[in-house]
Amino acid sequence: MKIKWWGHSCFLIKNDDIKIITDPYDDSLPYKKVTDKPDIVTVSHQHFDHNAVSRIDGDFEIVDNKSGFKNDKVSIKAVKTYHDDNKGEDRGENLIFMIEFADKTFCHMGDLGHSLSDNDFKKLKTCDVLLIPVGGYYTIDADQAYEITKKIDPEIVIPMHYKTAELDFPITGVEYFTNKFNKEDIQLIDSAVFNLSDVKNKKVIVLDYIK
Repeated sequence: MKIKWWGHSCFLIKNDDIKIITDPYDDSLPYKKVTDKPDIVTVSHQHFDHNAVSRIDGDFEIVDNKSGFKNDKVSIKAVKTYHDDNKGEDRGENLIFMIEFADKTFCHMGDLGHSLSDNDFKKLKTCDVLLIPVGGYYTIDADQAYEITKKIDPEIVIPMHYKTAELDFPITGVEYFTNKFNKEDIQLIDSAVFNLSDVKNKKVIVLDYIK
């Protein structure tokens, strides 16, 4: 199984049977246009940097609501949350997607903007691979992301939605999050793509983005 980070909150998650794209961004972001042709595109909320499905080529299902999606290859469940800590009054709702396929459960948190309840954590307890925003300002910050990561305790954590050399949003860099972990638990990958099976005894995987 491969994971590719296009940038921001947009990933390709794939195996031999299915390709899933998460939260595609529009052309106002400085990252490359997504060229993968997925079977499914998930949209956590209707903001320009997460919902640009029109820029994705191919014939695919769009999963952008609380009903989720299921077929014989994948199950996608949605957990309703908010884009802010004011119950959506500031930036609206956000969906966390639990994507189950190929014996793994990926949890994509979208633009989560608040701490989670005990009931939320119960819904996320099967998470194997956590894709979590860490940059703050628009989303949870590094401290909140770390606390959520500790409570969910997934096999692997992949930070997203943070400041990079390309992106000038007023958010912090990934180091504010990774500095909270032991160095031996972190793997920096000099690539946007990695095989999940290649990860050995690492907790946090930091990817490069497509350039």
